[in-house]
Formats: sequence, C-alpha cells, structure tokens
Amino acid sequence: MKLFCVHERIEARRKLNSLSKEFFRKTIHICTAFVPLGIHFARIPVVCAVAAAGLFYIVCETLRMRGREIPFISDVTAAAARKRDENKFVLGPVTLVVGIVAASLLWDEVPASIGILALAFGDGLASLAGKTFGMVKIPLTQGKTAAGSLTCFGAIFCSAWLVSRDSFLAMSVAVAGAFIEVLPLKDFDNLLIPVLLGGIAQFV
Repeated sequence: MKLFCVHERIEARRKLNSLSKEFFRKTIHICTAFVPLGIHFARIPVVCAVAAAGLFYIVCETLRMRGREIPFISDVTAAAARKRDENKFVLGPVTLVVGIVAASLLWDEVPASIGILALAFGDGLASLAGKTFGMVKIPLTQGKTAAGSLTCFGAIFCSAWLVSRDSFLAMSVAVAGAFIEVLPLKDFDNLLIPVLLGGIAQFV
C-alpha cells in the first residue's frame, strides 16, 4: 500500500512538472500574438527583429550544446524543454521564428496575421487543453487528444473571424488548422501552421 502511494505521488509530480513546462512553453507561444500588431505599424522592422531574435537563439543554443551556458537564455530553454528535447538542440523556437517570418513575408497583412494568430492561440491553447483535459486520445497521432483538437479549432476560428469578419474564411482556416495540429509533426507545426493557414486566408 505504501509503495502504491509513493508511486502515485511520483506520478502526480511528474505530470505536474510536465504541465508546468508546457504552460511555460505555450506562454511564450501565445506571446507571438503581439507580432501582427507590430507588422501593422512597422512590418519590415518587426520581421527583422523577430529574425534577429531567432538567429540569437540559434547562437545561444549552439553554445549550450557545446557546454557553454548563456545566462537567462539557457535557463529559459531548459525550463521550456520537453523530455524529448533533453540533451538535444531545442528546435521549437527556430521553427516558430521561421514560420512567423515566412508568413509575414509571403502573405498580405490580414492573411499573415490570421496565420500567426492561429499559431499563437490555436496551437498554443490546444496543447494546454490536451494535457489538462485530454481524456480521449486520437488514434495514430502520438498522443493528440480530442480536447486539444477542439480547442485548436475554436481558438483559430475565433481569432480568424475577429481579424477578417468572414465566417467562411474563419471556418476554412480553423478546419485546416485543426487537421494540421493533430498530425504528429513535432516542432514543424510551428512552421506549417502560419504559412499554410496564411496562404488559405490569402486565397479563400
């Protein structure tokens, strides 16, 4: 009985630690929602600043992998890293930056904003909802949940509609976004979501 209780406590702590890491990661994710506001007022300077931040991260992460810790940056990376990223180059921030920059340069302001907000809220909230409330797993998705997918759909639909005021466009983007999010793409959904959904918003 005591061993069972100890095991339960260890498992509860593990889940809490995993959830806190995910919350921290997705808080950074959701902060990218400020980028559309920036590109509205100063598109090129903001895109350059985001790209520069990405390059700075690559340098810091490369140094970290070689055993040279960078104050604050390495701590943030370690705090946000998933178990699968342990002792590896953490790729998520790189694909996040590339996705945002690509969407900003490829599409007009409104479609680019829709793609970036879909990444910020759709993908960001889906993971949190899945880890917190996800009881029903979707087969062949490496652990994705129905709660996460529904949250992703709702968040993308709402953000796309608020930007475009077009229900058909918002529905199209939300369906595509929920489909992409449920695929086991790991960190590459950060790249595909803003670019592909921005493209859909551009041409629908």
